[in-house]
Amino acid sequence: MERSEVVSNLETVRQRVARAARRSGRSPSAVELLVVSKTWPAEVVSHVVESGHELLGENKLQEAELKIPDLPPSVRWHFIGRLQRNKARKALALFDAIHSVDTLRLAAHLSRIAGEMGTTCRIYLQVNLDHEESKGGFSASQLRDDLPELLSMPHLYIAGLMSIPPAVEDPEKARFSFRKLREFRDSLEGDAGVEIEGLSMGMSHDFEVAIEEGATIVRVGSSIFGPRIQKVLS
Repeated sequence: MERSEVVSNLETVRQRVARAARRSGRSPSAVELLVVSKTWPAEVVSHVVESGHELLGENKLQEAELKIPDLPPSVRWHFIGRLQRNKARKALALFDAIHSVDTLRLAAHLSRIAGEMGTTCRIYLQVNLDHEESKGGFSASQLRDDLPELLSMPHLYIAGLMSIPPAVEDPEKARFSFRKLREFRDSLEGDAGVEIEGLSMGMSHDFEVAIEEGATIVRVGSSIFGPRIQKVLS
């Protein structure tokens, strides 16, 4: 994809994010744009970085290992894919945050590895409030039960909650799912007496609705880069 097209798409998405934030009564600075590069190679992703955007997301460790060395060290990388426990150490070495922590067991493993590495793991807890069997995530009751233990893990920082709504053609039909996550977050804060600020929700198809319902970080790829290519180019 040509640099001019990527940069133009990025600016359009930024403007849409800003307008949606204002509609929700918030400053545009309250919403982070996580640009998801997925299958696009470093030479294409660099167009985004050169335009001043340094928050990027990947869903596969192998692709991240190829791209990260070729992009400036100032870039912050977030992992958004399903993480296997045997890849935890590698993920902690590569990423500033992990959006897909979906079990107590994985969280405990990340905390232990982070302790061994002398760092703190910033995580979003993936929640599956729509009870979709094809998706991972804590159920509401599981997370209520597990939250005290999660909060006690010494090398974890719970940045917020993450969700993926059911696949629907009309973004408005995802609104209820986004609203449920915000309301669930608010109830957890009240019950546990802690602040859980972040809401990672919304992608290219529906990020404006997600922002209107309280998203603090949206994961946008195809609206910037176009349709996914089949593999990383060397």
